Amino acid sequence: MRMMGHNVLAIIVAALAIYFVGFMIYGLLLSEAWVASTGWSTEQLETGAGKMPFGPVPSLLIAIGMSLAVKWRGKTGWMEGAVTGVLMGVFLLIGERFYGFVYSPAGGEVWLAIDALYAVISGVVAGAIMGAWK
Repeated sequence: MRMMGHNVLAIIVAALAIYFVGFMIYGLLLSEAWVASTGWSTEQLETGAGKMPFGPVPSLLIAIGMSLAVKWRGKTGWMEGAVTGVLMGVFLLIGERFYGFVYSPAGGEVWLAIDALYAVISGVVAGAIMGAWK
């Protein structure tokens, strides 16, 4: 199904993939390092648990943005989509996360590195899905 020239199913699959990448990085692989790098206690982080239902929203917004970027570049194929994902991950997603590093009292270099890793991997995955899906 297409909406305004975008493949809705590809967007949904990309959003799920982005969410999964976040779960793997923040929930399994680097969760202790990320929590330690924030400067917050686990108890402080748990106070935000009420916001968890909104967790899929950023993934969906990133997937929609990636669909727009892949379409605007006019490139097709998973590799061109992945290149678009790298570009968007580095210049937009890491750029946005860098504000938190610069202006937030929490977090440091490790926090930024983990967030940057997530930004690039999720960008590559979403871009590859968008580029490959006709």
